[in-house]
Amino acid sequence: MALTRLVLQQTFRYDYASPVGRLHHRLMVVPPACHGDQRRISSQIEVTGAEVRVVESLDAFGNALVEVRAARVQAWVEFVVRVVVERSTGRGATGGRDDSAPMLLPSALTEPDAALAAAAHELLASGDTGLALAERVSAWVAATMHYRHDVTGVRTTAAEALAVGAGVCQDYAHVMLALCRLCALPARYVSGHLVGEGGSHAWVEVLLASADDPASLVAVAFDPTNDRRAGSRYLTVAVGRDYADVAPTYGTFSGPVGGVLSTTKTLDEETVDLVLC
Repeated sequence: MALTRLVLQQTFRYDYASPVGRLHHRLMVVPPACHGDQRRISSQIEVTGAEVRVVESLDAFGNALVEVRAARVQAWVEFVVRVVVERSTGRGATGGRDDSAPMLLPSALTEPDAALAAAAHELLASGDTGLALAERVSAWVAATMHYRHDVTGVRTTAAEALAVGAGVCQDYAHVMLALCRLCALPARYVSGHLVGEGGSHAWVEVLLASADDPASLVAVAFDPTNDRRAGSRYLTVAVGRDYADVAPTYGTFSGPVGGVLSTTKTLDEETVDLVLC
């Protein structure tokens, strides 16, 4: 038996042209302690550049939330995140009845329009249900959208992205979410990382009835950007209704000008062999 170990180091640095005050920053960069076959082994966040107060909590979806406050930042502040997780095969991420209802409703970034409704009607006409329908939706998004930078932004809706017919992983995920919800498939946005990619990544988990226990749900992960299921090389950080719920970094402060963000990331994959006695 083998486990996949993913080692993540990520840096966020904000530089300011002049001192700023009342910094309140939110980071959603630490994976949950447990998510399906993913287990967090260790995590650490180091903050330099200012005297800060750090508070860790869980949000409404069970995501690890880190809030950082500083009375004053002279010139810069930097967050360094180090995480180790392990993934094993054979288990899907649990969904649970309690968190499925919000994932059936449209959100601000997945509100459907006539074009999305027409596409959902076409997909439903196939007669597929459950997993087969989810697979059909993912394949439709992959075939319809074209990957292109600089045509969308973090506030672009699913309807706007589909109208353009292009975007990045966030847009693929939003279009798939909108279609799943129109097809009565509860689905959630996933923010995380994929081994081999420099930036963060986004995909979708569809919550389906478990074959073993129809009273419970299993989350099946789809990556419509790459037209495949999400596997062991994917590191889940947070889940929500859309990107707005799981933005990795954002915050507020008082000052005359905005900060300049620079980031770095490494994600390494290791195989851990287990000897069973």
